Amino acid sequence: MWYWVLWLVAGLLLVGVEVHTQAFFAIFLALGAFAATIVTALGVDLWIGALVFAAVACAGTLLLRPALKRFSDRHLGPRLTLPGASDNLVGQRALTLDTVGDEHHPGHARLAGERWLAVTAMPGGLLAPQTQVLVIDVRGTTLVVAPVPGG
Repeated sequence: MWYWVLWLVAGLLLVGVEVHTQAFFAIFLALGAFAATIVTALGVDLWIGALVFAAVACAGTLLLRPALKRFSDRHLGPRLTLPGASDNLVGQRALTLDTVGDEHHPGHARLAGERWLAVTAMPGGLLAPQTQVLVIDVRGTTLVVAPVPGG
């Protein structure tokens, strides 16, 4: 039968969904669809293909997703809850990547795994690279930072 084509198209669509969400759910549905593609291409009944799809998708989600999620969180760092919402950034800790000065001498800081333009709130002050800082304000896409007290 030609049902394997439907499973293949479903698998490809699910890979596209996973690329956009990166939540490690759709990838296991896609793997299940690809497994069902192989099984139905061999001439097995459609309902057996559906069982294979369900088994692979459930097993991957239950057994592999937690490990993938931990790996992703460890290597990418925490994600911002609402990207672009500056209220969520104020009070967060960051790390200067290069020398950070005033608005005429900006530098960069790493916050939540991302590189941001940063300036210091200290008049005439400079922050050295690898300095722990707190975000005290956000101006557009630039962080206004101050050194962590006692840090």
